[in-house]
This record gives sequence, structure tokens and C-alpha cells, in this order.
Amino acid sequence: MAFDSGGHAQMFSAVSSSAKQLYSLLRCIGFAPKAQVQITNEGLRFTVEESRVMQGFAFLEKALFTSFTYVSPDSEGGEADGEPPTFQISLSALLETLQIFGVNDSKGRWASRDDSYGGVTGSLSRGGRAAAFDNRVLGMAGVCRLSYGGIGEPFCIILEETGVTTTCELVTYEPETQEDIPLQRDALAQKIIMRASWLFDAITELSSTSPSRLTITASPTAPYFTLSAAGHLGSATVEFSKDSQLLETFQVPRHTVNTYKYSLIKNAARAMAAASKVSIRGDEQGVLSLQFMIELEGEGVSFVDFRFVPLLTEAGEEDEEGEELGDTED
Repeated sequence: MAFDSGGHAQMFSAVSSSAKQLYSLLRCIGFAPKAQVQITNEGLRFTVEESRVMQGFAFLEKALFTSFTYVSPDSEGGEADGEPPTFQISLSALLETLQIFGVNDSKGRWASRDDSYGGVTGSLSRGGRAAAFDNRVLGMAGVCRLSYGGIGEPFCIILEETGVTTTCELVTYEPETQEDIPLQRDALAQKIIMRASWLFDAITELSSTSPSRLTITASPTAPYFTLSAAGHLGSATVEFSKDSQLLETFQVPRHTVNTYKYSLIKNAARAMAAASKVSIRGDEQGVLSLQFMIELEGEGVSFVDFRFVPLLTEAGEEDEEGEELGDTED
């Protein structure tokens, strides 16, 4: 059992030598105000969602921490077989806390009024993952301690840097009933791996039409992989050839076309800008998975996942903006 500085028993406690890495990963799913947190022996899983049709997942594995202790609520000296604790916290408050020692200047750092992605600046998009994890940008190298005492207890963050200690206790809320959007991994209609920066650039180019929807087309014949956007200002298309230098992996057994709400895809822009690679998968039901590989300084890699439910479309219909979203059943 772990204990805090006051001698109180803690169900979970962990120490990270850099708040920067935690902040950078969680910021990728920062499009929602609250996150559902699940603690296991392997790490912390943060889940956010929008309207039940988009989900984002960030997993802070125990390897990211210099120490990691978790005691199941049902373990009494034996093996921990209890249900992993799950609760909700304010994600926006957590992100603000993690960057307390990193706010060197607020002008043009993370946000630009002219930026259509609401916070992914030109320097970040062109700098790729190096810019995302640059100390000059984040400026966060202090020790970060996380702890959780149990049901009803706050989620505690302690930041220490150059003799200054900041303690923040975030209120925890009852978890909502939340099931992952199902992706049929044994029935994939497409699997494409490419550099994340190319996907980011394509989505950025398509934003010029102020699109309401994004159509993803994959085919075993040319054009192989196409992103098309349509909006009030017109339509635009970006095509990718099958060149192995563009598409590292291309597994598309048949022609597929699926349409998604553009604003939801845009929510993954921070991950696109920070990641080195992205795996684009779609199943027979049209569920889209974007899995981003993010390289960490001296700490290997971490993954951030997004899943999207497709829009229901009808042949010949020109305006799909008001259509209902497809269901998520297997």
C-alpha cells in the first residue's frame, strides 16, 4: 500500500520525471472538457468522447513513470482481482495543472486566432513531433507526482521544480456508462500506415472549403487513397498514390467509401501534428480508427487512438449535414 506525505493510504501513486510528456499525450485528446480515467497495473487509461460517435484514448503506461504503485481495492495481501477503479475528472483542469511551470509566454504558443484548428500553430505543424516535445515550447521538466486514494477521493497532482511545490486536488466524479466504439479487427476493410504529418497537411488543405463532412475512399486500384471534403465554399480532394514512400502499409482488398463529420476528424489534429506515424483502419461497418504513434524523448513511443462512427449516406443526396450518425453495433 502506498502512502502520501501525510501518511494516508493511497490506492495509486506514481512519479514522473517530466510533466511535459504527460501533458503532451493528454493534450492530444483535449477536445473534451472531461475525461474518464481507469487505473490498472499497466498504467492509466484516459477516454474522452463526443456525442457517442467519437472517442479518443490516451494510455499513460507505467514505463512513463519512474515509480508506479497500484493496489486493487479488493486485494488483501493476495492477488489483485478487483475491478479497476474508474472515475471522471476535468481534463481541462488537469492540463492547466500540468503546464503550471511551463507557461513562459501566452502569445502564439499554443493558440492562434487565424488557425483553423484552434490551437495547432504553423510552427507545430511544420516542426512535427520535434516541436511538440521541444523544451523551449513546453518548458516542463519538473517532477510530477500523481495519486488517488479511492472512491470519492480527489485525484492529486504534485509538481516540484527548483524548490517550488504546487499541489492540486481534482474532484473526481462518478463514471458514466461508456463502451468503446467497436472496431472489428478481424474484419478490416482497410489498413493504411503513413506519416502523420502528411495526413495533417491533407486535412489542413481541405479545411479551406469550410467543410461539413469528409469522405475517405480506399481502393485496390488507382486512385488508391482519397480524402474529399465538401462544404459551403465548395469541395476539394487530396489523392495519395500507392508509392511505398507515401503509404508504408497499404492493405485494401476492395473499394470502400465512408463519410464522417469533418469537425470530429479535426478534433484529432493535435495528435496528427505531434505523431510520427498514423495507422488508418476501417472495418466493414465503416468505423474508422486513427492510431497515432508519438515518439517521446528518450522514452520510446506512446500511442493515442481515435475512433469515429460514419455518417449514414444515401446515393444521390447532396446535403448530408443533417443526417443521423450510424449506430455503433457490431
